[in-house]
Amino acid sequence: MNTDPIADFLTRIRNASSAKLKMVEIPGSNVKRAMTQILFDQGYITDFKFEDDDKQGTIKIALKYNPSTKVPAITKLQRASRPGLRKYNGANDMPRVLNGLGIAIVSTSKGVITGKQATRENVGGEVLAYVY
Repeated sequence: MNTDPIADFLTRIRNASSAKLKMVEIPGSNVKRAMTQILFDQGYITDFKFEDDDKQGTIKIALKYNPSTKVPAITKLQRASRPGLRKYNGANDMPRVLNGLGIAIVSTSKGVITGKQATRENVGGEVLAYVY
């Protein structure tokens, strides 16, 4: 049994990216689906597909690389809040990742959104991860 599914999600993407794999398959959940959608919307992954074949389903993610240099689009994935030390921020205290070039993924009362969206909508929440 996996005790921290979000850390597992980030680690699978990080490992597949460092191994230069084109696709990575991850067990699904609602939070992982929302995080995958954010990564796609922000341009960090090429494509994704949700498959509901068993009770939790799977997420297939196509990783994105620079066509000429083969450098991954995701330079770093970092877990911010963890089960032993939760990190909560208010709407005015959202972290700026890489001086605005990266994104913070935040779990709020309005769902899983980016830090910039949370500031715009004036909601705070738990900072799940930093991506750049």
